[in-house]
Amino acid sequence: MKGLVIIPAFNEEGAILNTVRAIEKEAPSFDYIVINDCSTDHTRQILEENWLNHINLPINSGIGAAVQTGYIYAKNNSYDCAVQMDGDGQHDPKFLEKMMETMERDQADMVIGSRFIENKGFQSSRARRMGINFFKRWIHTLTGQTITDATSGMRLCDRAVINLFAKDYPRDYPEPETVVEVIKKGYKVEEIPVEMKARTSGKSSININKSIYYMIKVTFACFIQSFNKKEINT
Repeated sequence: MKGLVIIPAFNEEGAILNTVRAIEKEAPSFDYIVINDCSTDHTRQILEENWLNHINLPINSGIGAAVQTGYIYAKNNSYDCAVQMDGDGQHDPKFLEKMMETMERDQADMVIGSRFIENKGFQSSRARRMGINFFKRWIHTLTGQTITDATSGMRLCDRAVINLFAKDYPRDYPEPETVVEVIKKGYKVEEIPVEMKARTSGKSSININKSIYYMIKVTFACFIQSFNKKEINT
């Protein structure tokens, strides 16, 4: 399979080079594309000086638009599968080959890397784990399927899901909402255990006020997505 790693990056000057080099070392069968979301630090300079594959967005558009840009790139360049990896070094590329093997073996449309199957590596803060457990129960209520790490951005998508996300993708906090959408449209979603790392640089964009908005917005968005109709995989 022809695989692509999508790396959304906003002000990741401290980690982006190491993130790309780790992918090149641990997952050499994958190509990569960095989507620079109009960073205000030295991220663009690092990308250009090191000749890293990247796209510069003209304005800061947010995580959803950056990731969707990657899916559009994957669709236009005929990739069989695409996986998102954060630019801050939290996702470990050594699991990418296993995710691809799982997709091929089980004919899955989406394979999610979950830190909560074996509970190894960085487990996030207690508050975030509470939110993740809430979405685990909420998604099960809406779809009947248990997803242990619905907020994981480390998700390998096949060509059908790439086409779906290239067409439309949530603006912010997209992971739980799109998991519900993919399941309700009849695509096969699986999880495999992965280990994640603590952020190596920068800081999270989610503060207390945004956390409240996140919970309300995503809960409602998942509910709306639960009314999606099935479609034939193409």
